[in-house]
Formats: sequence, C-alpha cells, structure tokens
Amino acid sequence: MNLRLVIAFLFILTIGQAQPQILDKVVAIVGKNPMLLSEVETNLLQQKEQKDKKEITAAERCKVFEDLLFQKLLLSQADRDSIVVADAEVDNELNRRIQYYVGMLGSEEKFEAFYGKRISVFKDELRDDVKNQLLAQKMQQKITGETKLTPGEVRLFYNTLPIDSLPLVNSELEIGHIVRKPPITDEAKKAVRAQLESYRQRVVNGESMSVIAALYSEDPGSAKNGGRYESVMRGQMVPEFEAVAFRLKPGEVSEIFETSYGYHFMQVIARKGESVDVRHILMSPKISQLQVLKAKEELDSIRELIVSGQIKFSDAALKFSSDKDTKQNGGLLINPAASSTKWELEEIGEMDQNLVFMLENQMKVGDVSPVIQYVGTDAKQAWRIIYLKSRTEPHKANMQDDYIKLLNMASFERQKKSITDWITKKSKTTYIKIDSEFNSCKLEYNWTITP
Repeated sequence: MNLRLVIAFLFILTIGQAQPQILDKVVAIVGKNPMLLSEVETNLLQQKEQKDKKEITAAERCKVFEDLLFQKLLLSQADRDSIVVADAEVDNELNRRIQYYVGMLGSEEKFEAFYGKRISVFKDELRDDVKNQLLAQKMQQKITGETKLTPGEVRLFYNTLPIDSLPLVNSELEIGHIVRKPPITDEAKKAVRAQLESYRQRVVNGESMSVIAALYSEDPGSAKNGGRYESVMRGQMVPEFEAVAFRLKPGEVSEIFETSYGYHFMQVIARKGESVDVRHILMSPKISQLQVLKAKEELDSIRELIVSGQIKFSDAALKFSSDKDTKQNGGLLINPAASSTKWELEEIGEMDQNLVFMLENQMKVGDVSPVIQYVGTDAKQAWRIIYLKSRTEPHKANMQDDYIKLLNMASFERQKKSITDWITKKSKTTYIKIDSEFNSCKLEYNWTITP
C-alpha cells in the first residue's frame, strides 16, 4: 500500500466532464463513513488517464478499493481522536491545487471554460473532499510519527535483507561546481535604474505600458505580450515580485524594485480572487565584455590553484563561488530527488546534456574541468568549473556507498509496519462492512467484515 496516503490527492474532477455516468451505491461502510462506488470508479478513471492505460485490471480495482478503505478508517479514527483541520489549511490546499491546474491550462478563464464553472463554485464542490484528505494525512502522520533511524538500525535492516532482494543501484556520480559571475558595477546599476525610471514616468504620464514593455523589457517570457502575466498566484514568482504584485491596487504603478533577475516596475491590471494580472518591465545592469573576460580569467586562476594542489576544491568553492546554494556545501550539487549528493547520469542529463558528455567521456574521478560558460537560474551569463568527486559502478546496494537509499528503504519499512499494526488493531474495533461485489478481492490486510 502506498504510504503517501492512498489517494494521489488530485482533484476529483480532473478527468474532465465527459466521464460516463456511474450508477451509484454504497460499497463499504467504515465507522460512520460510507464509501460510494463512484469514489472507486472515479479514482480508477484518474489512474487510467494518468498512466495512459486502455484497461484497468481487476487487481488494480481491488487495490483502489482497499486504499479507500484505509482512508475511511483514517477518517474514522481522526474523528475519535478529535483531529482538526483549520479552514485556512483547506483554503491553502485548494488554492495550491487550483494554481497548479490554472498553470497547466494557461489562465483562470481557460480553467473555468474547461470545467464549465467558476473557480469559487469549483472550490465549494471540492472543499469537503480536500478537508477529508487533509484529515486522513494528519491521522497517518500521527500513526507513523517522525521516523528517525540510527545507523545501527539501518545496518540491522540491511543485514536482514536477502542478497536477491538488494536493489540494483545504477552508476552514480558526485559533482561539484564553482561559479563566477561577472561583477556588476555601481555605475551600471545606477544607469539601468535611471533608464527604467524614465520608462516608469512615461507610463505614469499616460503612455501605454504594453507598448513600452514590448519595446524595452528584457523579460523574454512577457515582453512579446506587452509585459503581461495573467493569473499570477502566490508561489509562482520570486518573493520580491509577488510582494509588489499582491500589494498594489488595480491600475497602480509600482516604484522600481530589485529581484535576482534585475530591476523592475509593475502595474496591476486586475485582481481576481487569489490571483492577479500584471504588466512589468524588466531591465538588467549591463556587463561589459571586459568584465565577462575578467570573470573567466579569475576562474582560470582559481582552477590552477586547485589543480596544482594549493587549495582544495571545497575550500575554493566556499571562498570564491558565486553560487550561494552550493558554496557552503563544498560546491557539491544536491540531488533533490534523492536528498543526497549522488546523481545518476540520466538525472544530470535533465539539467545539461553537454555536461553528461563531458562527465562520461572526458573526466576521471578527481578531475576539474576547463572553464565553461554557464547560465544559472537567474538567466545571467557566468562561468563555472566542474569537479568530479566520485563515480560508482552499477552494483547491489551496500552500506558504504548507498546509506541514504538504505535509510529510506528502512524508514519506509518501519512506516509500513506501523500502518499494518494499526490497521490490524483498528479494523477489529471499528464497524466495517464490505459489499459482496468486492468479496472476490484478495486484499492485503485482514479487514474485519461485519455481516
């Protein structure tokens, strides 16, 4: 059973409006919570679309049914334990999900056209479902607790695994980088602010911001649309941008403000519930070619110090790197998918295919690459050197090389046991009735069935 709580936590209606009508009935009761056949079928239709499958097997249908039994049991116990979900929590989750789908469809108008209803109506219809999902999540977190295993417990888990059950680990690499950005002079900052202020005054005096943005904004994502971003919701933009967007009144023009991308000013076009439509103009301080070359020469010198053994790569990263996210970690890049410094080549390829070629064909462990061009998340030109710290060959998982993977496996098993023990205990003291339609299912747990 998936310990991330049974349901994928997608909207009940995300499969669109053309789904077939389901003749509904109660197929199970858990405590005071009925389960409808439509719940089972809706979740099956979601899985079918997500996995792009033509048919759902009987076993998959039974698993969805059992997952929903688990959710109902969690809700039943949450009621007994007086677990509460605040309205603000429900609102935040609804907004987060709507933001995701608005982003996929392009705007709130397109979202409402797709579903044939206003967002406010959509929220009202889903509120109870989302609240129940959050209650079930809180109950499950209470059952599993915060799993913290010691190295000794991880080793004990590892020693209990049969050799045939050890996972095969692909080749993994640890890589670091040192980034050098060309310095931005105070004169360049003053010049771009003065230029941007002249455009701002033209807008304040009545000129079309759309035209000025199309002519002068350096934001490739919005300049062609007259600087316009539609349906901006919290969490989509950098914090400095959002702070201004959600503070202004419609029609108001902001002062100049700074983000990691450069300097902006903004006008709010409309406010629509939890989102805003805005126009903005972005300009970045100009960096001379001389400064660009100077940054490269500096990084070349840093590389020579590392290669000659005069300074360790990790110390050089801390002292010289412009990348605030990695310099404190000795320059090592953290793989967010694995919560570790280890990357598979395929994962590196998702960032940079050229980097994969260099690591595979040109570098050995301990090598430091030549200085190469780099564009970071702020879309600004920089230089970097790559360090290949380690490379493993494909192998069976072991404690020395794969501790984090084994820790995650051991934590999962600990949580699964907590869930199993809890279901075994609570199913004996909770009223559970299952419709005969599902009697043929081979369920993972021994649910108590009350005739």
